[in-house]
Amino acid sequence: MTKHEGRMTDELRLFSEYVARMGIGRAVQPAQSDPALVGKRLGLINAATWITLWCDYFGKLYLPGVQLINASNDAVQLNFTRAFDVGEPCPPQSNIDAFARMARDLVELGRVDAILITCSTMNRSYPAVVQAVRVPVVPIDLPMMQAAVQHGGKILVVATLSTTVNSTLTLLRETAQQLNQPADCVGVTVQDAWRRLSEGDLVAHNELLARAIRDTVAREKIGCVVLAQLSMSVFALSYPDPIAEFGVPVFNSGQCGFQRMREILTALPRRED
Repeated sequence: MTKHEGRMTDELRLFSEYVARMGIGRAVQPAQSDPALVGKRLGLINAATWITLWCDYFGKLYLPGVQLINASNDAVQLNFTRAFDVGEPCPPQSNIDAFARMARDLVELGRVDAILITCSTMNRSYPAVVQAVRVPVVPIDLPMMQAAVQHGGKILVVATLSTTVNSTLTLLRETAQQLNQPADCVGVTVQDAWRRLSEGDLVAHNELLARAIRDTVAREKIGCVVLAQLSMSVFALSYPDPIAEFGVPVFNSGQCGFQRMREILTALPRRED
């Protein structure tokens, strides 16, 4: 054996764990698949490629047996960030058009049974995506917003990206109006948490979010909390029992969004191909 054989470096471990987690495009079913989900395909429209790990983790957690098919374009996030920074409409119409194109590709090439829009900023693309395809479409934050509005009380909306805030609050108000409920909310943006996430320090990211929740709950009466981005769903890994920790439920889109897709996919007929 040479000095290189059999040695697992950090780099090799990274690639090994990534491939084991993400797969390589085959429809391999996990051992604990739900028979009602086996053979179903979920298309995921992402504003950036890095979020696919979140999609894969929560998708496999709540949709065992479903093949996850991601469509991602880093240019989408770059473009809406630029638009936000210079005071242009965010998200730009060009981003919305891109999401509609990706939706058509998912249906035509991937033959998906349903589509989940995973970007909070891009929830404004929902009407265009619905018009572009003939499969069920869900913005990932919608089930979370419905749960928060139905829970009642003032809703604390926590974000880490400023580009998200307007789309998130707009969706919350729309949801409350559709449910004929008040939309009493307060928002906080924890930008330092985004920086910690980008550095790979998810523990610090979660601790900063926890501090923001505790500080707000201590100052005013809060009914529940929503975490405005899919990336923030890793908060549940550090705080699995938010009521015990903070005295209020904390809703995240990784759980609520994929649970809703389970309901939708379970109700759909089994694929013939």
